[in-house]
Amino acid sequence: MNCSTVLSLSLLLVQLWLCFPSTQNCSTQNTNQLFTAVRRVKRGWVWEPLFATEEQTSMVHVYVGQLKSDLDKQDGNLKYVLTGEGAGSIFIINEDNGKIYVTQKLDREEKAFYTLRAQAINRNTRLPVEPESEFIIKVRDINDHEPQFLDGPYVATVPEMSPEGTSVTQVTATDGDDPSHGNSARLLYSLIQGQPYFSVEPKTGVIRMASQMDRETKDQYLVIIQAKDMVGQPGAFSATATVTINLSDINDNPPKFQQRLYYMSISEEAPVGATVGKVFAEDSDIGENAAMDYFIEGDNADVFDIITNNETQEGIILLKKRVDYENKRRYSIQAKVVNRYIDDRFLQEGPFEDKTVIKINVEDADEPPVFTLENYVMEIVEGSMNGSLVGVVTARDPDSDDSPVRYSFVHSRHLKRLFSINEYNGTIITTQPLDREIASWHNITVTATETRNPEKISEVNVYIEVLDINDHAPEFPKYYETFVCENAVSGQLIQSISAVDQDDSAEDHHFYFSLAPEATNNSRFAVKDNQDNTAGIFTAKSGFRRQEQFYFYLPILILDNGTPPLTSTNTLTVTVCDCDTEVNILYCRYGAFMYAMGLSTEALVAVLACILVLLVFFLAIVAIRQQRKKSPFSEKMEEFRENIVRYDDEGGGEEDTEAFDISALRTRTVMRTHKPRKKVTTEIHSLYRQSLQVGPDSAIFRQFISEKLEEANTDPSVPPYDSLQTYAFEGTGSLAGSLSSLGSNVSDADQSYDYLTDWGPHFKHLAGMYASHRSVGD
Repeated sequence: MNCSTVLSLSLLLVQLWLCFPSTQNCSTQNTNQLFTAVRRVKRGWVWEPLFATEEQTSMVHVYVGQLKSDLDKQDGNLKYVLTGEGAGSIFIINEDNGKIYVTQKLDREEKAFYTLRAQAINRNTRLPVEPESEFIIKVRDINDHEPQFLDGPYVATVPEMSPEGTSVTQVTATDGDDPSHGNSARLLYSLIQGQPYFSVEPKTGVIRMASQMDRETKDQYLVIIQAKDMVGQPGAFSATATVTINLSDINDNPPKFQQRLYYMSISEEAPVGATVGKVFAEDSDIGENAAMDYFIEGDNADVFDIITNNETQEGIILLKKRVDYENKRRYSIQAKVVNRYIDDRFLQEGPFEDKTVIKINVEDADEPPVFTLENYVMEIVEGSMNGSLVGVVTARDPDSDDSPVRYSFVHSRHLKRLFSINEYNGTIITTQPLDREIASWHNITVTATETRNPEKISEVNVYIEVLDINDHAPEFPKYYETFVCENAVSGQLIQSISAVDQDDSAEDHHFYFSLAPEATNNSRFAVKDNQDNTAGIFTAKSGFRRQEQFYFYLPILILDNGTPPLTSTNTLTVTVCDCDTEVNILYCRYGAFMYAMGLSTEALVAVLACILVLLVFFLAIVAIRQQRKKSPFSEKMEEFRENIVRYDDEGGGEEDTEAFDISALRTRTVMRTHKPRKKVTTEIHSLYRQSLQVGPDSAIFRQFISEKLEEANTDPSVPPYDSLQTYAFEGTGSLAGSLSSLGSNVSDADQSYDYLTDWGPHFKHLAGMYASHRSVGD
């Protein structure tokens, strides 16, 4: 039974099953459809699954398969037609029998199948006898592609000493062949290089550790993996990949000292912190696994110390305390090194530490003298006589030869005047009495020098305290300004006083206040001791008169509690003030000042008024003198100078003439003939007299302008019209004519300025200038 028959029967069964539950009888239409389907069971396409093998090359077309309709009677009436992908180009069909052929070489990796359509047509009626049907031609794969490692080369890292079977990495190859057909794409992995340290899983390509490996022996391995298709069968394609496997470090090696015994030396002069030497422990690990710390064990850990250089991993031995050759010449210390980071997995193999012994010899050196104390504190009572003993400093040579020592001061001239030291025994004495109130402490630096080697010098500080004695009596801390009103009543407090003492006291200072015996009987004031180092001054009587006594001088006796006690008499000045009972400080000060000057208020006002009048009078005189010094001219003074203007460029001719309107200067139609320039002196004299009566409208003025215009037009030495020169003409009231010297053909030396003295006092300064100028020229 062909496929068409099976399909028709299936449809019939489905329709019967759908009709049976709903009704007992089907409709007439369903019955007709059923008979129609049964009748078409024998009609349909007949073909097997079609395949075309890839990469086939042949001179003739390769047969693929045959399409056949069950209506084909082999009488040549049917015609087979092929359409779809590659129809007519890649695939062709025999129209008579339906056989299909491939005309080209196929590649499954480019296209795995082709979808085509077939149709059977009656040649006579040209009508289809079979409906168009779609079918597929699959391209059958062959093993034509090699496996490929697309991600190679590979690099992997695995910790050293990893157990057997530890996964390192996985490699994967790809094959372009069809994995669903045959074994063309089935790969098999194998190890070409890397035994016996590594292995690979044949199907997955996972590389695993085959044995434990030590990085310190070898830290890198090169593994070659091969992938074969066809499950490794003969004729299969293969490819290889390189895997670089690095072993990472773990802390599996303890540090080891290079030597079991070290010898070092240090000079006794070496300061604290000096480097004694270095030790080094080797560790086969790297990175932080090789980090280590050094320690010192034993009794000499207080003399020496060791630190770790993190860059070089060396142990640096340092001097922790000064050493002395004379006391101890040899030290033995034990150094230990320990890994900083320890892997617990390897603790059973032993402690990750090591120890060594270091022998240190102390070298002798010529040391400077050593004082018995680091510093000295001495005391001396102030006022002690010259040569009094202050104290003694002592130093010795620590070396075995015990060189003698000489002492001296390192100080300023001031201290040298106060103290001296015996250079042989270090005794310090005073050279003059000391005063604690000037300086209570003195700091001295004493040097000790070896006699056999003067370069060896030591210094020590000596602090000398000057002890106090009661040699200063108490006194007022300041000047008290005390006032008492004329109307003060008896028992009124007018002043509170206190005292100070420059001396020190073993206990707190205590002062006692009282009136001096000579003032006790007739005093109008009383002193009350407050027993707290202060006292109050009170009036003993009522009423005071300034006319009778302006000042009262009150002697106050002050006693301290020193040993022996000292007293002093301090005078308190009490000023009587013109007030009722309450003192106004400013007013009383003013009254005291007036009393001291011997003036009353009215007299002071009169003196101030006189001073003010004199000041006003003085300012008026100064103002008048300043007014007189001003210039007699109301306008600003102008400098009189001769300006020589030189023009190097040529004038514009008519353009210049047209540029300026000079018709105002040309009052005559015809210019006069050129006349020689007049004597300036004569001209000035004549114009001086004429200018007193002329004005802008006079004939003399017009004549002057015309003559000047004519001279300017004819004289080649005057400026051209490019420059318009305007000269003012002195009008009525001017004592002088024109002072312009432009165009003059005579020099200053040829002119006489004696006439300037005739112009009056206003031109006296000008006449003096020209007279002095002429005398200098002569």
